[in-house]
Amino acid sequence: MPFDDGRRRVVIREVEPEIDAGRYAIKRTTGESVAVKAAIFADGHDLVRGVLRYRHESETDWHEVVLDSLGQDEWQASFVVAQLGRYLYTVQGWVDHYDTWCRDMRKRIEADQDLSVDLLVGAKLVREAAARASGSDAQHLAEAAAAMASDRSFTARALVALEPALVELVQKYPDRARQTSYDRELAVVVDRPKARYSTWYELFPRSCASEPGRHGTLQDCIRRLPYVAAMGFDVLYLPPIHPIGAAFRKGKNNAPAAEPDDTGSPWAIGSEAGGHKAIHPQLGTFDDFQALVEAAKSHGIEIALDVAIQCSPDHPYVTQHPEWFRARPDGTIQYAENPPKKYQDIYPVDFETAHWRELWEELKSIFTFWIGHGVRIFRVDNPHTKPLGFWEWAIAEIKRDDPDVIFLAEAFTRPQVMYELAKRGFTQSYTYFSWRNTSYELTKYFTELTHSPVCETYRANLWPNTPDILTEYLQNGGRPAFMARLILAATLGASYGIYGPAFELCENRAREPGSEEYLNSEKYQIVHWHWERGDSLSELIARVNAIRRDNPALQTDGDRQFHETTNDQLLCFSKQAGDNLILVVVNVDPYHTHSGWVDVPAARRESEPDKPYQVHDLLSGARYLWHGDRNYVELNPQLVPAHIFRVRRWVRSEREFEYFL
Repeated sequence: MPFDDGRRRVVIREVEPEIDAGRYAIKRTTGESVAVKAAIFADGHDLVRGVLRYRHESETDWHEVVLDSLGQDEWQASFVVAQLGRYLYTVQGWVDHYDTWCRDMRKRIEADQDLSVDLLVGAKLVREAAARASGSDAQHLAEAAAAMASDRSFTARALVALEPALVELVQKYPDRARQTSYDRELAVVVDRPKARYSTWYELFPRSCASEPGRHGTLQDCIRRLPYVAAMGFDVLYLPPIHPIGAAFRKGKNNAPAAEPDDTGSPWAIGSEAGGHKAIHPQLGTFDDFQALVEAAKSHGIEIALDVAIQCSPDHPYVTQHPEWFRARPDGTIQYAENPPKKYQDIYPVDFETAHWRELWEELKSIFTFWIGHGVRIFRVDNPHTKPLGFWEWAIAEIKRDDPDVIFLAEAFTRPQVMYELAKRGFTQSYTYFSWRNTSYELTKYFTELTHSPVCETYRANLWPNTPDILTEYLQNGGRPAFMARLILAATLGASYGIYGPAFELCENRAREPGSEEYLNSEKYQIVHWHWERGDSLSELIARVNAIRRDNPALQTDGDRQFHETTNDQLLCFSKQAGDNLILVVVNVDPYHTHSGWVDVPAARRESEPDKPYQVHDLLSGARYLWHGDRNYVELNPQLVPAHIFRVRRWVRSEREFEYFL
């Protein structure tokens, strides 16, 4: 391979973070930093220097940050992303001839060698730096070069050459004519903070009516907003609110045949009243929807909509664009199925159609239509059953014009596919958290999510339950299981959600043994909930969400660490942001009280080994004085199966007054 200049001697390798050789962007939110590492070296013994270069996509000029040496040819620098959109970053390096000269000059002085020629070499390097400088810097450098080449004593001239201020000034104007640039520009997608930290509540508007037997409306949903806000949620997620098809409509409990009064599944989208850009007539109008968006905003809540790319047989697309669906040999359209399960009320679109370009544009327009009605958050149903290329294109197109839009991928599939969806652009992702129950399983799984490169692209959103998922743990563990899973979701993850009011009312009746389907599931019928029931977990949920709001450590996943315990039924982990250190201990056994010793190393709590420190249980308000790395806990799941401790260090003020920070 020919060289553009064989005199380029610096090598740049192992740049991090970098996803699949730069194919995909990493993710950050505004105000976060990007720490970049690289291996930078040259042949021989010459010293090298380098810079991290970055710019927002809207800028033409690059910003530069000098790389700091970590030793062993490793370098690091960071920059802060302040704007939504995309940033580019890369690395450049060059041989630092003057720094190399200074190092060798010091050795020559120690060896008492003749310095006459070497001082002239150094003076030449400083003169060259002066030529690259301007103003007073140029004058200062020129004067220093003259002094180094003067007839003064070697000692005086060497003192001028090695003076730290001069060395720093020369480095300010390096010779980069033969610098090496990393062979690619890497990208970071910057989202708003809600992409990193959000608290979701899912409900079905049709079940929001205050009296039984009536189909709820968007206005009824508005009346539920104070309830949702009081629990501390900032995202209200609605399943599809579109017209529901009548053909092959499913009955209660997913019965193959519907009764006349059965409402059908909201995911069987489309009827003569419209499709994905219409609202179910019984829910209300677009004026009602706009009122909901505005009312939610007044409570500090954003509306998230479900987008399911599938159609009922009655959807207008079916008659207007039959070419977008797969025809079977008998002339009928292929319905959705996951053998042996059949979903005759749903037609998947055919992404292999010859008319795929028109299909892609129309599907993208569903999102932009609802963006036009004030929606900035979408939960996407089963994105793993649609082409990855479509999502990469559609999300990039949408975020180009609306970079604040958030996409949550509802994909419970193979890990590599889930990770790939995140790389292709999904802002947040569902996880396997629902089925990780033991301390070993939870530690192993979340350690995997914390490690690069997964953590650079995959933002977890933890859900202990959904309308599709009622785990065996919740079915059998009763109220303690719901409390434990709430606290785990809310503290392990910066973003989490619950499907309510099923969750806070501890609804755990399965349709049948061995099934994760709810009995009398809201997916197929209207449910009248007793929202204010006395045994509701709503107060605990409100407390946990308030703790999340008050503690920055729980608003990020970047500093999660697991700690050893002497009882495998106790899970212990910590998260830290600045001085805010949160330690969580959870009894994962919903049936029995467990006790044991938990480790909190001094390095984690930033406390001297012999100094006491206070742990303040933010759930109960209790405060304990702990000593050393190992301390005792006991948790009864029938009461509260967890501690959420704020760790406060013992410090001494300037006035010799000791207190907890």
